[in-house]
Amino acid sequence: MHLHYQDDLTGITREQLSCFCVGWKYPLNGEELYKILQNSYTFVLAVDGNRVVGFVNALSDGLKFAFIPMLEVLPDYKNQGIGTKLMTRLLDRLHDIQNIDLTCDIDLQTFYDKFGMLKSNGMVLRKYLTAEEAKAYRNNQ
Repeated sequence: MHLHYQDDLTGITREQLSCFCVGWKYPLNGEELYKILQNSYTFVLAVDGNRVVGFVNALSDGLKFAFIPMLEVLPDYKNQGIGTKLMTRLLDRLHDIQNIDLTCDIDLQTFYDKFGMLKSNGMVLRKYLTAEEAKAYRNNQ
């Protein structure tokens, strides 16, 4: 593995981002992920040779608040510390931002604990859910 990290899209194609969102009900395609990264305040990519194997991004006002919407690592590269390195590098880039939020499933909270993040309550709107799916989601929370 020849892993390096970069914070720009130089040499990155939309096709290189097309294999993410594994297990998502409505996965994002490479074009959508490329635009998301392009429009982010900052991001970090993990690249193995010419293959993007992970990324994390942040949205921010550049002053007080940032939100981390996505951290993705390809299944074959999980449990190798890549997610931890991506988060560490992203948080370094956000070091002047006082309030950094993200939402995640309960089973992922222990991963984010190690970065000093605090558990909190929040609300989300998922327009792609049917009324039945939204009701089931509410009942599982």
